[in-house]
Amino acid sequence: MRTLIVVDMQNDFIDGALGTKEAQAIVPNVKKKIREYQEHGDKIIFTRDTHSEDYLNTPEGRKLPVKHCIEGTHGWQIAEGLEVPGCSYLNKPTFGWIHWDGMLLGDVELVGLCTDICVVSNALILKAVFPEAEITVDASCCAGVTPETHRAALETMKMCQVQVIHESGVNGPGADKNVIDETGDITL
Repeated sequence: MRTLIVVDMQNDFIDGALGTKEAQAIVPNVKKKIREYQEHGDKIIFTRDTHSEDYLNTPEGRKLPVKHCIEGTHGWQIAEGLEVPGCSYLNKPTFGWIHWDGMLLGDVELVGLCTDICVVSNALILKAVFPEAEITVDASCCAGVTPETHRAALETMKMCQVQVIHESGVNGPGADKNVIDETGDITL
């Protein structure tokens, strides 16, 4: 069994309150990856960063004073065209979900946003909880707050035995043109 975890591919992180051009650029890759898992009948879980109206009064909100992913708003919703029938949703109140141990996941692949916050947090938690599982992050389906912090997070994950694939050219020169072709290779 394989599980794809699509981390926080929400409107606010793509083109909303905290959106970036790098986040917008990975959407086609993420869509293709989701379709691949769906066609194989694998498990797909979407995480959603989930905050309430009082977000700015929380410890996170005081450090990142930008209202985002307020439950029930357009910004909180998964980007249009990514959701598929039979997928699951996990609303998480913080960067990393600490309850993965209650799930049967098999080998796991993570994609999504932001590489340097929620993707790295969840990848490291998953590796700690399931040390024998293959935990993979597809760099071509992730974007960080900045290209530099994206690359730093990828290095951190590799140091902790998380497999990073499709790293070449991602978030570098011409990153807005990175697309996974039919064979799974990145076209630059």
